[in-house]
Amino acid sequence: MNIPANLKYSNDHEWLRLEGEFAYVGISAHAANELGDIVFLDIPSVGETLDKDEVFGSIEAVKTVADLMLPVGGEIVEFNEALEGEPALVNSDPYGNGWIVKIKMTNPAEADELMDATAYEAFIA
Repeated sequence: MNIPANLKYSNDHEWLRLEGEFAYVGISAHAANELGDIVFLDIPSVGETLDKDEVFGSIEAVKTVADLMLPVGGEIVEFNEALEGEPALVNSDPYGNGWIVKIKMTNPAEADELMDATAYEAFIA
């Protein structure tokens, strides 16, 4: 399974890619595989500031709906508009074009509490 080393991972299977004071958030390939074919994302929180581990939206697959949890606190500044027309990008390219939101982190040090790729690989094994 592909687990990029440049990302941080949460216990809820979200990943975080740091870019200065901003970060991109998505779900891991493991989570996307477990959910199955993703058909819709509901992200009502754009413009809101949320705490770490708060729900920022939901992801709907053919057989289930799951909450999306923010791995670090911050303001949700952007939703990946490409997912409106093609939610399956989360399945086909979870670490690239399948990113879900961009956030401005409230406390970047919270990212240090997340797992690296090695720890995440052990977590899902």
